[in-house]
Amino acid sequence: MDSKMKPIKRSKLRLFLGKTYYTTRKHISWKFSKNNWAKQEKPVKDGHLIFKHKTPLRRNLKDVDAYIDDRKIVNLSIAIKSINHLTLHPGQVFSYWKLIGKPTASKGYVQGMVLDHGRYKLGVGGGLCQLSNLIFWMVCHSPLETLERHRHSYDVFPDAKRTQPFGSGATCVYNYRDLQVFNPSQESYQIRLWLDDQYLHGEIWSNKEKYFNYEVYEASHHISLEYWGGYLRHNSIHRRVYDLSNHLMDDHFLYENHAIMMYSPLLNPPKDFTS
Repeated sequence: MDSKMKPIKRSKLRLFLGKTYYTTRKHISWKFSKNNWAKQEKPVKDGHLIFKHKTPLRRNLKDVDAYIDDRKIVNLSIAIKSINHLTLHPGQVFSYWKLIGKPTASKGYVQGMVLDHGRYKLGVGGGLCQLSNLIFWMVCHSPLETLERHRHSYDVFPDAKRTQPFGSGATCVYNYRDLQVFNPSQESYQIRLWLDDQYLHGEIWSNKEKYFNYEVYEASHHISLEYWGGYLRHNSIHRRVYDLSNHLMDDHFLYENHAIMMYSPLLNPPKDFTS
């Protein structure tokens, strides 16, 4: 996606055919892939905490009714049951949607917020991007590698109360916008998830002690006014790797982000985020 990106209006038929094509292709990939897919297991005994993070369940976003967050919490509470205690052994791959499956009303999912071309609407299972965002952020602070991750094409909300760099999440749409993670190491890693009254919590545990610390940060942030009258927001996400004595071992590029801004950039000047 380059700096000349512009919102494209497609017909309902075009959208339906495109979604059907990509959904079918993902199902075929799951069935015929040679990947060794990771599964849920019992909690790691005598394990070692590698990284933990939490994100607020209620964000009080402008023009978003409070009950939307209540519905999102219902959906998250169902989805985490399919991923909690997921264990990636050496050489295994984790697929977000393969484990969760299609979120449907028959499984207890309710109408939640779904982002659609920069606007929000209600859809069954809405709000599950918060879970994929959390998992992706934790993976970035571990030896695990991301095989598939999709960025948001629109920057919908200003940076108020943002604690992570812009573009550090992983959007999800069943099933073709998946999050897939590979374990290239010789250790096993387990994802633990739970909710309390305020937060969605996540932890990554391992059967071996950690040997690196990670710092994920934003670089090359800028906003551009495009020829078609809108603003684009750009940045790149990088990662520093330290040994346990805090010596810098590596500093490398991870991802590039470009998004159409849905609010005035003057409301929210760029910030310097590191974590």
